[in-house]
Amino acid sequence: MTAQDSDPNGGLGIMVEIIKRLRLVWALFMDSRVPIWTKSILPMSWVYLISPIDLIPDMMLGVGQMDDLGVLLLAMALFVKVCPQDIVQDYMDELEYGDGADDDIIDSTYKVLKDQD
Repeated sequence: MTAQDSDPNGGLGIMVEIIKRLRLVWALFMDSRVPIWTKSILPMSWVYLISPIDLIPDMMLGVGQMDDLGVLLLAMALFVKVCPQDIVQDYMDELEYGDGADDDIIDSTYKVLKDQD
């Protein structure tokens, strides 16, 4: 079995997931219900990126940029993890199913009544 056989989208599945994750992070970052201290995780990671202090110097081409990418990915994952989970779930549903995904869903119970003949 080749990589093409296991991924019917031909590698697009990974890109779609990355784009969804970026859209989720952006939506959460712009949401006023997310606390400001939680939002500060992302700018702190950007400060690390432009900071002259680095775990692996950027002069080492390839390897130096990998730690920057790792910090960004870690910051995004941490940001989503510490955001209120109900808000995260709302946005995940919206990204998966589109706007107004649960407008047509009515959660209820019912009772069958016998006909009075």
